[in-house]
Amino acid sequence: MSACILVVDDEPAVVNLLVYNLQKAHYRVLTAADGREALRVTRESRPDLVLLDLMIPEVDGLDVCRELRRDSATPIIMITARGEETDRVVGLELGADDYVCKPFSVRELMARIKAVLRRSHAQEEKDPGEMLHGPGGLILDAVRRTVAAGEISIELTRLEFDLLYCLLVNAGRVLTRERLLEQVWNYDYTGDTRTVDSAVKRLRAKLRSVSAELDAIEAVRGVGYRLDQ
Repeated sequence: MSACILVVDDEPAVVNLLVYNLQKAHYRVLTAADGREALRVTRESRPDLVLLDLMIPEVDGLDVCRELRRDSATPIIMITARGEETDRVVGLELGADDYVCKPFSVRELMARIKAVLRRSHAQEEKDPGEMLHGPGGLILDAVRRTVAAGEISIELTRLEFDLLYCLLVNAGRVLTRERLLEQVWNYDYTGDTRTVDSAVKRLRAKLRSVSAELDAIEAVRGVGYRLDQ
């Protein structure tokens, strides 16, 4: 059965554009014009992905994202205006999986939707007993999708977990931003590597909040990132 996508936006022109293209791509589509309705529809219909505009009435997009993340892992792609960089960062920190800026390319958005759904639905192809170890006593359980340092559990979003996994598996190697986009986000390079930089920054901050020893991620200027052990 095709994936179900909830479009949350109060601009009829944007909603019509998204609904048309999503249905053309054989997705089932639900819509909500405000944050309160978005929360209700999400809990009642359990869509496979939510396209969430930040500037919506009743309950704004950031609060919707925060509320959904309390009890749901439903993938969220935020739709933002270009001047809302701070809100984008906050939304990603709250657990959104990705973002696109208005005015957006429909082709790029469709690629991101496919990538997020693929990452969300992919079967784990890892050894059931696989445990990855990192600096400072870091332990990543690839099956339970948990990260801890000693007795301290480290709460990561789905995207942050996948990013840390990728860096640990390739420990000691420099990974370009383009390769991280391909392996973690699952879509081809589109010219905007700020997505990678923002995600790495958030991941490093969470690791450092537990212990400075856990953060062994280094930026390689002009290339990408490396995790040293």
